[in-house]
Amino acid sequence: MSDLSITDLTWVRATRPEAIAEAAAARSRRPLLGDNGRMMIVAADHPARGALGAGANPLAMANRADLLERLCVALQRPGVDGVLGTADILEDLLLLGALENKVVIGSMNRGGLAGASFELDDRFTGHRASDLERLRFDAGKLLLRLDMSDPGSLNTMHGAANAINELAERGLMAMAEPFISHRVDGKVRNDLSAAAVARSIAIASGLGGTSAHTWLKVPVVEDIDQIGRALEATTLPTVLLGGEVSTDPAATQERWHKALQLPNVRGLVVGRTLLYPHDDDVAGAVDAAVGLL
Repeated sequence: MSDLSITDLTWVRATRPEAIAEAAAARSRRPLLGDNGRMMIVAADHPARGALGAGANPLAMANRADLLERLCVALQRPGVDGVLGTADILEDLLLLGALENKVVIGSMNRGGLAGASFELDDRFTGHRASDLERLRFDAGKLLLRLDMSDPGSLNTMHGAANAINELAERGLMAMAEPFISHRVDGKVRNDLSAAAVARSIAIASGLGGTSAHTWLKVPVVEDIDQIGRALEATTLPTVLLGGEVSTDPAATQERWHKALQLPNVRGLVVGRTLLYPHDDDVAGAVDAAVGLL
């Protein structure tokens, strides 16, 4: 991303805010799934929740020009189907022309700020279903972390059910990302055991008045031999999330490869692992992930 591009982007935002709606109206769209029946999505909705770190750099995602450059590189790679992000990032990409013929998924609840006392009361502060419909985007993603000892999780669960209903009314996919969570020394930690992942999947699958448009975004469990057991909890289409930047990319890819063999797993939704790889080769990291599909 050149300095000129960032200057132009800011100038357009300041002088022609209507350009965002114009770009959304003119954008070429495509089906959710490609010819191979798979989905490869790059995720970049972390900054709006205050989660800016990637790998050893606690402020990696704080540089918007750098993030946009990495996203543009990733979206240009063969086999990448689309992107998941908040309104500000997706609208930057719209203005840059980077979303043509891509699946676009808007992030809906970012109110559970990383490290906040109210983190698990994850309010819907991002895209609404009506925004996604107006912008001609394809889906909405919602985070559902459930801590049985934190009453804020009930608010999140209720908001998630409402979002699923509102998306379904518009024929838009709802991508629910469920976890069983708990606090350790004041920090929220997700339980990645097979039993906990299965429980979170079962709860998320039953949200809303219909599951016709619901997909699940789930982690690869700690014991890879148990991933099939966890996913037996649903018949809904499922994608795997990438999680933190791995110190062992080969092992991570092997885990993804094994999980991708399961019948209801349709693809990958990966963010920092692809955008901020250890060797800083975004194109190479994306191509390796696409190869697994």
